[in-house]
Amino acid sequence: MTKTFQEVSPQQLAQTLQTDITKGLSSAEAESRNQRLGLNELSREKPESLWTILLRQINSLIVWILAAATIVSFLMGDTVEGFAVMAVIFINAATGFILEYNARESMEALRKLDTTPARVQRDGQIMEIHSENVTEGDVLVLEAGDLVPADANIVQSNQLEVDESALTGESLPSAKRVEPSAADAPLGDQHNRLFKGTAVTSGNAKAIVTGIGQATELGKIATMVHQAKRTATPLEAKLDSLAKVLIWITIGLAMLFLVVGLLRGEQTKQLIETAVALAIAAIPEGMSVVATVALAYGMLRLAEKKVIVKRLSAVETLGGTNVIFTDKTGTLTQNKIEVRQLHFPAGDLLVTLRPGKNGREEMELAGEDLNLSSSKEFELLARVGVLANNAQLNSVESDSKQIGDPVEIALLRFAEGAGIDLQAFGSKYIRKAEEAFSSDTRIMGTLHESEGTYYVSVKGAVEEVCELCHWESDSKRQEELEISELMAAQGLRTLAFAYHDTGRIPSEDFTREEKLTYLGLIGFLDPPLTEVTPALQACGNAGIKVIMVTGDHPATSLNIARQVELVGPGEQLVLTGKDLQAFDFSSETDRDKILRCQVFARVNPAQKLDMIDFYQKRGDIVGMTGDGVNDAPALKKSDIGIAMGLRGTAVAAEAADMILKDDSFSSIVRAIGQGRVIFENIRKFIVFLLSCNMSEIFVVTFAGFLGVGNPLLPLQILFINIITDVFPALALGVGKENHKLMHSPPRDPKKPVLEMKDWRRIVYYALVITVCVLGVFWYGTSQLGLSQMEGNTVTFYTLSLAQLLHVFNLYSSKGSFFYNEITRNKFIWQAQGLCILILLSTYFIPFLKQVLSLHTLDMQSFGLIMIGGILPLGIIQIARMSYSRILG
Repeated sequence: MTKTFQEVSPQQLAQTLQTDITKGLSSAEAESRNQRLGLNELSREKPESLWTILLRQINSLIVWILAAATIVSFLMGDTVEGFAVMAVIFINAATGFILEYNARESMEALRKLDTTPARVQRDGQIMEIHSENVTEGDVLVLEAGDLVPADANIVQSNQLEVDESALTGESLPSAKRVEPSAADAPLGDQHNRLFKGTAVTSGNAKAIVTGIGQATELGKIATMVHQAKRTATPLEAKLDSLAKVLIWITIGLAMLFLVVGLLRGEQTKQLIETAVALAIAAIPEGMSVVATVALAYGMLRLAEKKVIVKRLSAVETLGGTNVIFTDKTGTLTQNKIEVRQLHFPAGDLLVTLRPGKNGREEMELAGEDLNLSSSKEFELLARVGVLANNAQLNSVESDSKQIGDPVEIALLRFAEGAGIDLQAFGSKYIRKAEEAFSSDTRIMGTLHESEGTYYVSVKGAVEEVCELCHWESDSKRQEELEISELMAAQGLRTLAFAYHDTGRIPSEDFTREEKLTYLGLIGFLDPPLTEVTPALQACGNAGIKVIMVTGDHPATSLNIARQVELVGPGEQLVLTGKDLQAFDFSSETDRDKILRCQVFARVNPAQKLDMIDFYQKRGDIVGMTGDGVNDAPALKKSDIGIAMGLRGTAVAAEAADMILKDDSFSSIVRAIGQGRVIFENIRKFIVFLLSCNMSEIFVVTFAGFLGVGNPLLPLQILFINIITDVFPALALGVGKENHKLMHSPPRDPKKPVLEMKDWRRIVYYALVITVCVLGVFWYGTSQLGLSQMEGNTVTFYTLSLAQLLHVFNLYSSKGSFFYNEITRNKFIWQAQGLCILILLSTYFIPFLKQVLSLHTLDMQSFGLIMIGGILPLGIIQIARMSYSRILG
């Protein structure tokens, strides 16, 4: 059986890849491999062509029906009507094209990781080349600050630590060494392997390249990003489904009307004109535009709240999300190592660092009443943390990154919080010698001199430090080891500290010359973000399940989950990537265990995709938050991907639908609330548009069946749909927020946009408006002696006024007629005023009057229009007060 790269020794690997550990490849061999294997770069996903995007805008049944209506209008000689319908098609297509063009995504962010230089050993010489020319078998020369240009196995290492958080999600740098890893070790535990795109934080090494380009772990993730296809968002799917229903209604009514008319012996031309009018009346041409504007307005609101939306439909999708997968590092935590717990032989102290007045952190202590904050042991522990330290803490005003190991930076911040002047401290204590940390000794020791006294300071693994210390009894030593294990089980990374003072110069082996005095333990933690807990509580109130999926250690992950109250204090269930590999997703027992678990640790990118797919197949709408390269495939696969803008990688931002500029989980809650408001607004304006359109269908159809003529012309219907319907619908689409929506569970994703009660309301509203409008048409033509064209004009203005006032019927059941979310919406009143001005212009501007075939009316006719336009509002409100249960 072939061994994996993490299992083989450097000598075996060099033999397999035909390279020399000391000299590297020859230049000729490297060139040959470049030609054979290709360059060390990631493949680019070919973006859609502009023609493909444009074709998608016009390739829909609604567009084809409108196009057919256009052709029929031209054939019938109605040129103005034909051009008007063409204009509608063009406006809708142009709107969709512009939005999709701006939203096109690419893999450029992944390619940016390939632009770094690399140092390799070739022909026995170290040379710097472009990272894309690195090839399999090259010997890399790496040191602190370098980005790893390809996947590689370490062959020489000196105190090497690598930041792999972008790939694994683990906050702490990973210590690397030459010895092979276990065959089944996950990425985070492959200590002899380096991965493309990660950063060397300390030490130096040589490594043999084992994979380039798409063959690297980063390349595999890039491939998954390619393959993780987005399906239509729930809103898009529901609007498409609704459009199909309307199309079939249109075809059915038009065919029925044609058949009945032909059987009755009516003129074919008039029947075709009426069928065209029905087609135009049935299709709410403004629905896509209004939906776009509603989503765009929500996007602007979220932008003010530090949430950037890349895809408009993503705003509404988030509102329907009922499962959110979240990374730990940088999402629930600060991605910043801090001192969290001190343990002395005499007792424990909990440490919290908070911003102080001078910009530096100030330390708060809590623990047993041991008065340790002013004790000698406390001062000694802080001193050792500063002396056995190679990090550098920059000034508060400096924009430069802190230099050194994150744990050592945390020790300096802890000492500074304890009141130590680091600059003065460095001048007082002069370093004379250092024993560097190594994987063999697992300690770091320094020798400093101050005023004739020599200070030995040691920190490291608790087992190794305890071996160097003097103990009263073995039981005391064992007790410290057990306490260290207990702290580790709580998710803390522990280091032990010891010291020795002497008046003489120690030997070279100063850490072991005399028994050291044991000081205690420090537990380090990547602290949770303070605003996460209330945000998670808000998710719970809104019926949203939040699940942590991370590559970090199980104990650390569970501890953070408890701290942010994602799980209860007694929760023990945490599943790892290994557990998921052994699970049978068809097994009811395993499925139940997955559904009960809210913390998944040591999970790789492929398993994140599997988890998302598992919940999506259950019918859930899944959101995914993340900031690392390892999160990119899952961000794209999820229904709504949310990337962190401050700490996040460019790769994650490219793959996501939304970006949080403030990295705040609470911003997600605000976005969810906005998404729910948008869906509610969309539902309202669809009810408004469909009830208006259905009233037009009923008016034309009933008039045809009754044989009273054609009360509306196709161009008049089109004008009403585009102008007097759209502006009130737009105003409904940008309604204010409703905070009550966040205290109810998310809507069932399987339900359509409109439920049965909504269809009942639509039909009822349409019938009321139809009866009033046809009553006005009949009364005007039969009782007042109006001509057919004058009757058309009365019907046109009556229907327009009835539909304008109909918007006031759409307030929620908890509001009153005079004070509700509709009457409080300033855009509603602006839309009403604008539409009234437009209607007046159609009567007083001769050109518009002629195009719409409108005639001059007397005052009696205007009175009829006012009665017919206001009457439906009155009837509906009276019925609403009487039958609120039926009408909602």
